[in-house]
Amino acid sequence: MKLLIILLLSHSVFAEDYFLNLKGIPTQGGLIIAQTAPSALVTVNGKKTLTNKDGYFMFGFGRFDDKPVNLAITIDNITYKSSISPTLRKFPTEVINGLPKNKVNPPAKVYAQIKADNILVAKARSYVDKRDDFLQKFIWPADGRVSGVYGSRRILNGQAKRPHYGMDIANKVGTKVVAPIAGTVRLAQTGMYYTGGTIIIDHGYGLTTTFMHLSQVNVEVGTHVSQGEKIGEIGMTGRATGPHLDWRINLGKTRLDPQLVIPPK
Repeated sequence: MKLLIILLLSHSVFAEDYFLNLKGIPTQGGLIIAQTAPSALVTVNGKKTLTNKDGYFMFGFGRFDDKPVNLAITIDNITYKSSISPTLRKFPTEVINGLPKNKVNPPAKVYAQIKADNILVAKARSYVDKRDDFLQKFIWPADGRVSGVYGSRRILNGQAKRPHYGMDIANKVGTKVVAPIAGTVRLAQTGMYYTGGTIIIDHGYGLTTTFMHLSQVNVEVGTHVSQGEKIGEIGMTGRATGPHLDWRINLGKTRLDPQLVIPPK
């Protein structure tokens, strides 16, 4: 997967004070890691955005985003503006049959569990720690075949459902799952209704990764894991018809495409 060539913007008078580097793919599902002057005040679509000590910050494009992201960077009371438009993608349709009826349309008796699971996930994704783990280059979290892709329209037992927001990696139960970059574990749960064994890792500044359907959860909440460290094993727990890892990336509430941040195999 090719990365966007670094874009350098500069003002003819203030070139020594202002710069903007953008790395990533400006497309639906794309994560952009940007850097500007450490002293700059940055807003993304009018909202103040945290930068680290070296001026790095992030923004992303969701599955349905079709409008540009507007950046404003203020240095010494001078504001520089830039607009980045996403390319639009065509997403496939994924048909999955053979699911138990209660996994497609859950019975009322499990609504409380689903609600409790959603609260846990929202809390795990709410942290905005000032850590720089997000600057590492991603590696694959598991070996296997890509069996499901981000953004695909899902038809479950003939019923149209929400798009798939993860990347599925199929392999046998027990296949090792590792942290694709370093981070702090915010969720380590078994028995979640839809996702079974589930781990969420916080990589700093609102970037999180999620690992679903695990047969084993080998980490605890609050621990820091290194890139490549084992966190669990592939399974088929929760709503799954076969053994695979459903891997997801979120920047705050924006759901991103994991395949856009990892090297091809």
